Amino acid sequence: MPEMSSTPLIALTWFALWTLILMGNVARWRVGQVLAGKAKSDSFPAGIKHGSDAEWRANRAHANAIENLVVFAALVLTGVAAGITAGTFATLCLVVAIARPVQSIIHLASGSGQATNLRFAAFLVQFVCFIWMAVLLLMHFYGM
Repeated sequence: MPEMSSTPLIALTWFALWTLILMGNVARWRVGQVLAGKAKSDSFPAGIKHGSDAEWRANRAHANAIENLVVFAALVLTGVAAGITAGTFATLCLVVAIARPVQSIIHLASGSGQATNLRFAAFLVQFVCFIWMAVLLLMHFYGM
């Protein structure tokens, strides 16, 4: 069993792995389209909806994960560098690592209004954790 002090790094690794899984899902679809002759390799412009609703949701779920991975990595690595690896900080890291796949799975499953509300709730959990983590770090750095 890993030590509690490695919890933030383990959570970050799981978050990154989840992002890679989402990337593989998007790549699988795109490569399949190109190999089947249904699309050219330049048929997937960034930021412009293409493919079915499900394919676009997969694309957006991946983009959302990448956007938040950067913030999470900055907070976790700053915490680890500062020696903050246990307690509330570690718990917040675990919550983020769970809430991210929940948000993505809801995103992949449906674009309905109810699903959007649930997805937002999972995002909000992550956002609150990010803010809380940042506050803990600042309190540490300012000796509070």
